[in-house]
Amino acid sequence: MMMGTLPKVWDACDKIRHAIVRGRFVPGQRLEPATLADELTTSLTPVRNALYRLSGERLVDAHSRDGFYVPLPTEAALRELYDCMEERLMACLARGALPGDRPYKRPAPHDGAAEATWLLFDTIALKTRVVETRYITQQANDRLAPIRVAKRSLFPDAHAELDELITAWECADIARLARALHAYRARRLNRVPDIVALLNETRHAPH
Repeated sequence: MMMGTLPKVWDACDKIRHAIVRGRFVPGQRLEPATLADELTTSLTPVRNALYRLSGERLVDAHSRDGFYVPLPTEAALRELYDCMEERLMACLARGALPGDRPYKRPAPHDGAAEATWLLFDTIALKTRVVETRYITQQANDRLAPIRVAKRSLFPDAHAELDELITAWECADIARLARALHAYRARRLNRVPDIVALLNETRHAPH
């Protein structure tokens, strides 16, 4: 890859990641490089390279014959991802993540709980002193982000649940936050079949 193309690839990576994390593309949706190149006003090559980079982060599935997709998890894969998210957040807390000088901006009532959850977990990751722990926590958070958006109808009380997580974080009450994170994961594990079914339905809906 020529050095002159690297900034274009990084820029495309950031913009495509942002779109996926914010739920613009649903799990299972095909990502068309030509369409993305038009939207980003760039050429096809940096977009393709960006998609391959994102596949290395497991934020995109790259199929050699069938193109690029937002990952659509199986029930087993989703359970594993929820387990990993809790484990990695707890690792951040064990490695010094505390609110300190990085306050969390509480979401307004009209803000989406999915985006607010992503922001809280990203804030916790950014506060850990261990770079590798931060990186893998952010990766898991990004991978779950489009799923949170797509499944929001299954958890209409997510704001109340999120409020407990935020309060525990703001108070630096690690024991309380650990309990809240465990309850958060357990509740979603119980709904994994429903979540995967909904994701499959959403995949076939017009976009």
